[in-house]
Amino acid sequence: MADLSTELCGIRFKNPVWTASGCFGYGREFADVFPLSELGAICVKGTAPEPWVGNKGTRVVETPGGMLNAIGLQNPGIDYFLNVDWPWLREQGATVIVNIVGRTVAEYVAVARRLEGSGVAAVELNISCPNVKEGGLAFGTSLKGAAEVTAAVRKATSLPLMVKLSPNVTNIVDFAKAVEDAGADAVTLINTLLGMSVDIRKRKPVLGNLFGGLSGPGVKPVALRMVWQVAGAVKIPVVGIGGIMTGADAVEFLMAGARAVQVGTACFVNPRAPIDVINGIAAFMAETGVSRVADLVGAARPAAGAEGNLPALGREAGTKPAKVATGETADALRQFMKDSDRF
Repeated sequence: MADLSTELCGIRFKNPVWTASGCFGYGREFADVFPLSELGAICVKGTAPEPWVGNKGTRVVETPGGMLNAIGLQNPGIDYFLNVDWPWLREQGATVIVNIVGRTVAEYVAVARRLEGSGVAAVELNISCPNVKEGGLAFGTSLKGAAEVTAAVRKATSLPLMVKLSPNVTNIVDFAKAVEDAGADAVTLINTLLGMSVDIRKRKPVLGNLFGGLSGPGVKPVALRMVWQVAGAVKIPVVGIGGIMTGADAVEFLMAGARAVQVGTACFVNPRAPIDVINGIAAFMAETGVSRVADLVGAARPAAGAEGNLPALGREAGTKPAKVATGETADALRQFMKDSDRF
């Protein structure tokens, strides 16, 4: 029988498939569909020190390759979670990771301290929240902010600390290294890409908040690329998120270097999606003769490892730079690049 278990941060999870924060609530809506104990873990909705009401107006819109959401991290707060949701989740036999949010470093720290000794498996730090002390700039798009909030939460809790990275940055590797240096035990990526939708009949943006987070199959190539980059650049485990709909999608992320994956938007289309992904991984392992899911992790990476950053244009990682093209060769290359921009 295939061994689907995976180990991260000193915890052995029964399988590498978790539900992504914000797409599974606290699990109540899914408990009649399948036993929550079958999941590797549940990453519950972002939890703040106090209840957050979220954004006004239209908050969700479909796109050709997924969905945009501008929920605004609506949640009932840490007190409600600890008194109502967590006892119920424990009764279901679920392994729970708490995604925490805040508008200041102090708010993140307050939630982390409340979770200490509660029995939850780990904390996932959502650093895509706006930092009110920095004019609304998200913690996750500032190297200083990302490192600062990670270090502060690290000091506030002994729980395993995972940091969920934003893709809306110039170089994801820099942020992964920054939070690793600040004390993160693992990184999860990616959070949603920033996007928008316009209602051409009403001549106005669809979302009440103008912009929203893009998730679903359309972001998968970007997420996979970033997981590959980060897995080759940090020593801590990587958890992959972004457009995972099937077992084959999950295997791609594992082979790119992720130790576990999270299923999010797929849950809105198919409530059994996380279970289908687990079964899909198991079927692939049986078909290809892989006995341990751990043997899939990094299987697509070069044996000697790979650079965390993308190689320079026109050459493979680790090779010497090519000579600068001149004459007809240079003209042909320039024309190729112009043609490529049209697609």
